[in-house]
Amino acid sequence: MCVWPAAPEKGHAHDSMQNLELLLKGVAAGLAISAPVGPVNVLCISRTLTKGRLAGVIAGLGAATADTFYGAIAGFSISVVIGLLIRNEFWIRLVGGILLLGIGAHYYFKRPTPLAEARKQTAHSDYATALLLCLTNPTVILSFLAVLAGLGMRHHREWWLTLLAIGGIFCGAMLWWTTLALVAGRFRAQFNDGAMVWMNRIAGLAIGAFGVVTLILAGGSHR
Repeated sequence: MCVWPAAPEKGHAHDSMQNLELLLKGVAAGLAISAPVGPVNVLCISRTLTKGRLAGVIAGLGAATADTFYGAIAGFSISVVIGLLIRNEFWIRLVGGILLLGIGAHYYFKRPTPLAEARKQTAHSDYATALLLCLTNPTVILSFLAVLAGLGMRHHREWWLTLLAIGGIFCGAMLWWTTLALVAGRFRAQFNDGAMVWMNRIAGLAIGAFGVVTLILAGGSHR
């Protein structure tokens, strides 16, 4: 006697679709936060051109880690942490702005390592630098609150569903950083040691400019 398998319950299929939708919304949130041009984008491109695609991806991993951390705070609606970050927004922006200015000056004035030697260096510092740049930017969590609200993800739900959305945020962020490193890597062969001098200066000016903007925003939030 042939027994046909039972058809899946509609409720189960509906829940699966909702979970997939939640995951995709998390991916969209990670992309929306990572894609706008910022100091980490400059850092990722610079590291890729200097050391290769892997270094750029590792720098992006640092940024994705920070984005996921802030996304978890926003996703779980940890009001105590959110309130603490908002109350200390001036100091966090002040420290972040000074840090960006310091990194920008370092990039602008340092003599670039010859490409043949730079490609042999480790990428651990790339991860730490990108992580620090994102963690000292409190506007990231405020952006997450806005993005999550826009995607309809601010409703209270079970903790494992929130973790699913946060996993999507990490995947979306890494999708952006990996794509950026792959695209930048296609132009790597066109850069020589002389071109890297100008690349460092452009990166230094760009990162320093973001630092100035961060300090201006810090002054505005202190009023």
